[in-house]
Amino acid sequence: MGLEKSKKGNKGSVRPRTEAELLGWIGSLLPKPTADVLKGIGDDCAVIRTPGKSGTLGLFKTDALAEGIHYSKGTPLALVGWKALCRPISDFAAMGGTPRHALVTVAAPAIWKKADWSALYRGIGKAARAFHVSIIGGETIRSEGGAFISVAMSGGMPEKRLKLRSGAKPGDLICVTGSLGGSFRSGRHLRFLPRLKEGSWLGDQQAVTAMMDLSDGLGSDLPKLAAESSCSFRIAEDSLPRNRGCTSANALSDGEDYELLLTVSPKKWPNLMAGWKKRFPSLPLTCIGAMSSPRESSTPLPSGYDHLAATLQIR
Repeated sequence: MGLEKSKKGNKGSVRPRTEAELLGWIGSLLPKPTADVLKGIGDDCAVIRTPGKSGTLGLFKTDALAEGIHYSKGTPLALVGWKALCRPISDFAAMGGTPRHALVTVAAPAIWKKADWSALYRGIGKAARAFHVSIIGGETIRSEGGAFISVAMSGGMPEKRLKLRSGAKPGDLICVTGSLGGSFRSGRHLRFLPRLKEGSWLGDQQAVTAMMDLSDGLGSDLPKLAAESSCSFRIAEDSLPRNRGCTSANALSDGEDYELLLTVSPKKWPNLMAGWKKRFPSLPLTCIGAMSSPRESSTPLPSGYDHLAATLQIR
């Protein structure tokens, strides 16, 4: 049944083994979305039809950082603040959308001083200015453990630009922006730039059929996109664009890359690639494989990160 039971078999001891199982379980307990919800659980952002604004969609996203999970204790809080805001911005990039407003909730240890709060919000403010996001409120509470930062973000986009995870078709090429692997080891997970401009450009291209951001690792995120699109996939591991010193396993499993994963119509790939090189000459866009019929087997991949399946680790 996809849920792990204790030896006694009590219902109260049943627990989900993966994040996907938990989401499925939660979804079954909630009411069906209202008619204005175009996409709810299962994509990078929720998508809402905006009343009175034909051709425009609203986007909503929430994300969180936990000390000891997403960053190490002692990490400069200005970098933590930057990462806290940039994580949901990366999800907007994957939809081809524009973030506009954010609410920030912080649960902080009682020992935090004014300097700690100032450092965190300097990082948040720096990211907000860089990506034109207005911080419009939030909440501050005390934590008995480590710090916890949650960001709820809203924005919008032209409906014609929307890219979901579910649009890929058999034969579509699988592509990634940038390079993968080694994010925690190098510290890039605290300093990354969300691919917002790139996501908007890709959203305007009819050649792009599906898109999502790479946060949990290609080994976990590509199967999610394939499942939403009812496809299987084949990739060539030797084609993966890797950061210096990284193996294919690192590129597949390390996670926190915050690059874009997309699928492209093969007939339109040459023109898309020519336009990409002209628009973003310093950022690679690499084809790593193709989507396949759901009747075919996918390339076996090592899993990326899963919050419920993983043992406690910094990621």
